[in-house]
Amino acid sequence: MKKLLEKLPFYNEMVLPYHFAQSIFAAVKYHRPAKKLHVIGVTGTNGKTTTCFMIWNMLNKAGMKTGLLTTVAWGVKKLEPELGHMTTVDAVTLNKRIAEIKRQGAEYLVLEVTSHALAEYRTLGIPIELAVFTNLTHDHLDYHKTFVKYRDAKGKLFKKAKFSILNADDPATPTYKKIAKKFTTYGIKKGENRATDINLSVSGVKFTAGDMVIETKIPGEFNVYNSLAAALAGKQLGLSAEQIKDGIFSLESVEGRMNIIDEGQPFTVIVDYAHAPDALEKVFDSVKGHKGRIISVHGGAGRRDPSTRPIRGAILAKYSDLVIITEDDSRDEDPEKIADGFIKGAEKAGMVLGKDLIKELDREKAIKFAIESAKPGDLVLILGKGHEKTILRADGPHDFEDIKVAKKYIRQYHQ
Repeated sequence: MKKLLEKLPFYNEMVLPYHFAQSIFAAVKYHRPAKKLHVIGVTGTNGKTTTCFMIWNMLNKAGMKTGLLTTVAWGVKKLEPELGHMTTVDAVTLNKRIAEIKRQGAEYLVLEVTSHALAEYRTLGIPIELAVFTNLTHDHLDYHKTFVKYRDAKGKLFKKAKFSILNADDPATPTYKKIAKKFTTYGIKKGENRATDINLSVSGVKFTAGDMVIETKIPGEFNVYNSLAAALAGKQLGLSAEQIKDGIFSLESVEGRMNIIDEGQPFTVIVDYAHAPDALEKVFDSVKGHKGRIISVHGGAGRRDPSTRPIRGAILAKYSDLVIITEDDSRDEDPEKIADGFIKGAEKAGMVLGKDLIKELDREKAIKFAIESAKPGDLVLILGKGHEKTILRADGPHDFEDIKVAKKYIRQYHQ
């Protein structure tokens, strides 16, 4: 019955009173557990999780006991994996976890905040001391319907935050500057705080920002933005330049975010969570110096914005030598129909089905095929699911991890 109701065009608005009531109930039940915490909320289309991990690691390393709630994991020092396919969990679970984080002695909390959560009042009763904006690109229009509504949903975080850190290179920032109470800006091209002397490599990024020298172990120009935002959060919270540098550099990786899988094979395999057009562009941009072939494995989730499928198919075709279209969380949508959207985009960009464009709807077989096809010097990109531990099909969740499957077939075929 719920699935039928969700197809109604006004369903999201219809259930808002329920979400509001649920948030009130959760806040009362758990006695507003965030009220005495210093909460740092991070929102944006891409980069939220990595930025959250950088801030969390930086604060803890500086001796400020800090909790974390993200797409990937939650906790204080010992993190629990997030098994549900949801970034900001429902209000009851959210308040319950914040209460547990507080019980463990945390004084700070880094919270990844989605547009869905803001639209549905899930963060009601959670005071935001510091808000961070990463970027805003085409995503979640299946839910918000228009880009303006999506932008404005994100804006709710900056209305309630005491201080905001905004990406000056993003077109949405002028809108957010009008509603933020106090703010600073950052960027590469614009902003009060700019990254200069940028050095990009396959092992990370390094740059200067004022009196800070920032270095990460996670590659990609987008991590200049993520780490600069994290550094400014640390600065706003009173950390020294040295504490900021040490905290960001000591983060080895974030699960499912540009993870290099090294089992001794003569080619490179990277697993990343990228599933929106801009995120895919950023992944390909970060590996543009690669000399060998690029083999990409990707698919789309069911009951998510179908308009991005041909766009993503075209992006894959533009940057890859071989594209394997496969399943993602198809849910109750026909995987064949989902794949067709990607194939149309890739074909329009010049690829030929059965030649340099392959359809393999079993994700494990798709990864296996990509690894079997790889030659010395090639790069295999496994994109879309990243850290996730299950795949959602019509009959429910099934255990599945891209990283584990990739390692299995690398060992089997290239030892």
